[in-house]
Amino acid sequence: MEADIKTTPKGFHCCLCNVHIPNQSSLEQHVKGRKHQTLSTVRSTRKSQEERSVFVSGLKPDISNTDLAEYFQRFGPIADIIMDKNKGVYAIVQFEESGGMNTALTCHEHQLKGLKLKVKPREKKEFKLIAKKKNDFQNLQEVFDRLKPELCNQMSVNAQMQYMVERFQLGENEKKARSLLIQLLQEVFVEFFPDSQIIPFGSSVNTFGIHSCDLDLFLDLENTKVFQAHAKANLEQAGEGMSDDGRSEDSILSDIDLSTSSTAEVLDLVAAILKRCVPNVDKVQVVGTARLPVVKFHHRELNLQGDITLNNKLAVRNTRFLQLCSGAEERLRHLVYTVRLWAKQKQLAGNPSGAGPLLNNYALTLLVIFYLQNCNPPVLPTVDQLKHMACEEEECVIESWDCTFPTQAIAVPPSKNTQDLCGLLAGFFSFYAKFEFASSVISLRTGQSVPVETCQKEADEAMQEDSASKPHRGGPKIGPMNILDPFELSHNVAGNLNDRTARSFQKECQEAEKYCRSLQYQSKSNKGKSWGLVRLLTPHGEARQARAELLTISIPFKSDVLPGDLRNQQHFAKDAFTLLWFQRVCAVVEGIFLNILKCHLVSAPEILDAGDEVEALNSSLDDSGFSVESSVEPAPNTVAKRPLSSDSEDGVSPQGKKPRLSKRGRTTLSPWLWEQWHMVWAGRRKVRRELIKDSEAKAEGSCVELETQVTSHITEKEPELKEPLQFKLRPQVVVATESTSTLLKFQPIRDSAGDFQDFFHFLEVFLPKMVETMLMESVDHV
Repeated sequence: MEADIKTTPKGFHCCLCNVHIPNQSSLEQHVKGRKHQTLSTVRSTRKSQEERSVFVSGLKPDISNTDLAEYFQRFGPIADIIMDKNKGVYAIVQFEESGGMNTALTCHEHQLKGLKLKVKPREKKEFKLIAKKKNDFQNLQEVFDRLKPELCNQMSVNAQMQYMVERFQLGENEKKARSLLIQLLQEVFVEFFPDSQIIPFGSSVNTFGIHSCDLDLFLDLENTKVFQAHAKANLEQAGEGMSDDGRSEDSILSDIDLSTSSTAEVLDLVAAILKRCVPNVDKVQVVGTARLPVVKFHHRELNLQGDITLNNKLAVRNTRFLQLCSGAEERLRHLVYTVRLWAKQKQLAGNPSGAGPLLNNYALTLLVIFYLQNCNPPVLPTVDQLKHMACEEEECVIESWDCTFPTQAIAVPPSKNTQDLCGLLAGFFSFYAKFEFASSVISLRTGQSVPVETCQKEADEAMQEDSASKPHRGGPKIGPMNILDPFELSHNVAGNLNDRTARSFQKECQEAEKYCRSLQYQSKSNKGKSWGLVRLLTPHGEARQARAELLTISIPFKSDVLPGDLRNQQHFAKDAFTLLWFQRVCAVVEGIFLNILKCHLVSAPEILDAGDEVEALNSSLDDSGFSVESSVEPAPNTVAKRPLSSDSEDGVSPQGKKPRLSKRGRTTLSPWLWEQWHMVWAGRRKVRRELIKDSEAKAEGSCVELETQVTSHITEKEPELKEPLQFKLRPQVVVATESTSTLLKFQPIRDSAGDFQDFFHFLEVFLPKMVETMLMESVDHV
């Protein structure tokens, strides 16, 4: 332990677990914890294995594990043999006791099948915790980051969704590679399980797969069980060691009876076949604790993760169902891809282990389908409606569940719903933003949400009935979110969710609904800013930073638009002139909000001066000391607090006194707090055209008056907002070597209807133009 724990200036560091520990009590808990104890055990086990193992080289590919075991058993009992024929032909032979290793090393010459083997002690390596590789979310995020510029260049949200699907979906070469691997596995397994079938299901074949998605496989052994029963009967009749079809009783089937063997025993056999008989397969692991036990494996050449499961016909049928829905309605694929990526970016789905309280891809897909069933008019039919569209030959019952639907998408009538992808995606978030998840059970079979009490009552009644023909195994597990499988009605596909995840999902839907009502979602930015799906799919940390950047309007300094009085002072004021210009811009902005846009000033700003040297600066500003950004942090003491005056005429410094920017202090401004009671940004262009036509006025000569009239016309004709928009505005001047600009930083305070984004989008264009116009005109307009 002394070697593992190092003392640091900030506490302790565990070298074994590679974690920082702040204090002694936390250190004691860490050392007793599962992670540290597990790693300590693993390290001890590996050290013990190294002390009982030898490294063998000089082999050829035709040498097997059995050959090595038979040879090295003469030196002592063998615990394990590890061979790696991909990096080079070598092996590690692990003895049960260290004596076997010592005996093997004392032998001067080792020969096997004419080969001279080189045997030496196994290399002792320092045990290190290997950092986990990037998970699917990180890889997905990297791809999305590369796609951002192209997405921003698309002309519509529809085009963004189509482009994203094209880039994320499985390519033809990937599909062919997976198909070849399935064919190889089929050829291998049929040798051990005659007449068995390897059937793919899940993302690889349901039309919703993305690059590097897992390969889900179902090993169907029903025909093998029939073959085995016939083979046993033939053997009993013949009384010989050979069946009448020539198959030897020494086959693998003679060692296991599929009709009586447990799932765990069969999966262990599947794992052994994968390890020994399928090239380029490694990391084989049996996961028997899952709801449906599987064998996990990795294919090195394809860098592909795969799962093989048994007794999973319902999953194959669900895959066929998704294929049918996708074929009947092409908009479904684009919505599913987008919603899945959105959920992963918001950390609602996509945990690499596949466990835990997050949504899985299947649950998200069913949420999209249920929403489309509830559109007006519906985009997709319900499962019950699909059942009536199927012919008699297409009837299907699996494990007593009715899984009937048409096999061909052409049997499904086209939807009368003509909404585009942009509108459907916004509708998805709106639909679930106010959905009653806790008290409802989502049923794709009926296309309706069933009260939880009703669902439980039906489950109890089903259990009381004669279950000889319908072993439904009770009702679904009820939780914070309940989504019934379309066919296995006792399975809640979101049953793993906890209250926190369910609340987070609905909260994110509410946030997305607000955003989808804004112009930033619907319209492409002419300034190259993020818009549409790019902002919607931005992760939380980046989203906060993006919002801070996006809610800032820059007004650059232009000497050719300065009023006459400021132009005369430019040479005299020198360094202080930047502040004089900044003061004038802020006064103009205040006038625009008060007089042109008819905003209500809730509270005026106050100035907080930091440092002693700012007094000279303040005198030049005449109590209008707006924020001046400096590269040096301000002094901690606060000197004064004074109200802001927007009088723009008194900004000249006394003669003989040259104010300068403080290098050690920074004058900061508490923001304006404004309220807007009318949607003055909506329909301005139309109102402006009508006013110009009626008055025959020219916009160029009376810009301020005209815009004021436009606002007055809107406020008179349109009703007030139910609740006013309330926002803060903090001006700040940024002095750079190449350019100087005033930054207007906005922060929405009250926006229950989600209108602020549209208002800000209007201000992005309106404010800079109006400030420039008013600076060129007389300041009397302010």
